[in-house]
Amino acid sequence: MLYVDGEMAAADIRDRLASFGPAPPSLDLMLVDLQPGTQPDLATPEGLLRLMESWDRPEFVVLDNLASLAGFKSGDPDAWSHLQRFLVLQRQLGRAMLLVHHASKQGTQRGTNRREDVLDLVLGLRRPEGYTPREGARMEIHFEKTRGLHGDAVAPIEAKLETDTANGARWTFGPARTDKLTQLVALLKEGLNPNQAAGALGISKSKSYLLRQRAVERGLLN
Repeated sequence: MLYVDGEMAAADIRDRLASFGPAPPSLDLMLVDLQPGTQPDLATPEGLLRLMESWDRPEFVVLDNLASLAGFKSGDPDAWSHLQRFLVLQRQLGRAMLLVHHASKQGTQRGTNRREDVLDLVLGLRRPEGYTPREGARMEIHFEKTRGLHGDAVAPIEAKLETDTANGARWTFGPARTDKLTQLVALLKEGLNPNQAAGALGISKSKSYLLRQRAVERGLLN
């Protein structure tokens, strides 16, 4: 496995890894502040070539994150064509690629959604209903695009980072509690209008319309 980070300091990554115990021997790191010369731009053929020359045929590659690794030199956050062809090639070679990307204030990904065209799986991280900052890293994982998965396999998951008194860390996972937004989308897809859905969920009509607008912005409804 190769983890490529274009933003976080090497010392911070080292401390985070240490909290989970010894790193697996198969893990290699490529960190921006430890790279000689200028940082490669993965939106260019030259940057992609530098990446491939530096790795040792990993089976799984994580690119974290898209904004800091691709398109930053040209100033074009949607400089995607070269990287898209690169991803298709890696799939043909049987290599798994994971891209980390920021979300907008509306909860959708930043920039063009055509990035999803060649991706097999798109996951969105969202704050659970009722979340407070003192809870730390607790989130819901939603399957926004899937190929070959359906039913219970794409049910939302709740993930939480837990620490113990010795500063050890571990992730726990379980089914996400269905929030009002998810319930509203399901009711609207069944044919109810926003007013009827509001009554079924026990929320105000204005809240129902607000949630519907949020669902449209996230691409959950047309």
